[in-house]
Amino acid sequence: MATGPRYFVPFRRRREGKTDYYRRMALLASGMPRMVVRKTNRRIIVQLVISGLEGDRTLVAASSNELAGYGYEGSSSSTPAAYLTGILFAARALNAGYREAILDIGLHRAKPGARVFAALKGATDVGLEIPHGDSAIPDESRLKGAHIAEYAPERAADLVENVEKVADAIKKELME
Repeated sequence: MATGPRYFVPFRRRREGKTDYYRRMALLASGMPRMVVRKTNRRIIVQLVISGLEGDRTLVAASSNELAGYGYEGSSSSTPAAYLTGILFAARALNAGYREAILDIGLHRAKPGARVFAALKGATDVGLEIPHGDSAIPDESRLKGAHIAEYAPERAADLVENVEKVADAIKKELME
């Protein structure tokens, strides 16, 4: 370990590998609420967060575990689940009066077609304004789950229809 008068001990969350403070400061400088997308092994979580002096505050949240209540039958950690969670989140954010946000993917890699960008696509499809480029968004067939139905037809043969039905149910129920 380095020692001496010029050694700087990093912040605890940086040492733990949880926060990139340079990226966080750039996001906070925008002054817009952040659409925070986090993926775990079992679910996708999307939150609308604002920062304050006392800490961050979550204004609106949606999780892929809630999709079962709308009739979704697929995995809660897949690309279609991320897309539907983005739709659910955006509908709640619009109902709460928030019209724009900026994407915060944290330490997740920004690979084209990633699940975090599927959530972004779901949110922008409903009408939430989030600055983004179209090159990172997954294909429409992946958002609907056609790739899953192709390699696992015995378990997910009707996944594409299920995703479309759930998306319509979320939009109809929450956009009233």
